[in-house]
Amino acid sequence: MTETPDLIVDGPTDAPVTVALAHGAGVGHDSPFMTAMAQGVAADGVRVARFEFPYMARMRREGGRRPPDKEATLLATFRAVLDALGPRERVVLAGKSMGGRMATRLAADLEGEGAPVAGAAALGYPFHPPGKPANLRIEHLQAIATPVLIVQGERDAFGTPGEVAGYSLAESVRLRWERDGDHHFVPRKSAAATQQANWADAAAALAAFAHEVAA
Repeated sequence: MTETPDLIVDGPTDAPVTVALAHGAGVGHDSPFMTAMAQGVAADGVRVARFEFPYMARMRREGGRRPPDKEATLLATFRAVLDALGPRERVVLAGKSMGGRMATRLAADLEGEGAPVAGAAALGYPFHPPGKPANLRIEHLQAIATPVLIVQGERDAFGTPGEVAGYSLAESVRLRWERDGDHHFVPRKSAAATQQANWADAAAALAAFAHEVAA
């Protein structure tokens, strides 16, 4: 049985919906991006539970760099977090980049098992590796019925508006684009948008989505 990782919880304990928030491949649950998202979503009355996958927890304890765990381990860890939070109809699985991919993957798996969650969200979805637009990671997003929110930067090398427009995604998948944002929603210095505004918008969008799907 997979051990449930430690959780960092923000927001009211009696919130009507909980977001289980996973980190991306390179940084942990306390990065500036993750902290801003968690606190921004929590400010809108959503409970947010952040956690780390096993490889990141080992990096924190032992130092050095490690590659992400195998997909089966990532999904099992996410599932253990979900089991600790329930009930599932009031939980939204979410994550940054790789964490968002695992959130949507697990949501699709649970749907197939007849035990769906309220929704799933990805903050910067890795539609394909940078520079490899043919290597798509969207198969489960083409048939998923669980509501999905993807917040993406307009300049994201993992999937631009022009590329994503050509994908056959399920009707349950909605997209929100952050102005001039990269994979972390950070715009160029010359842009009218700001990092602060994009991050606040992304957090507000995730909070609104969570309230909607759990209503």
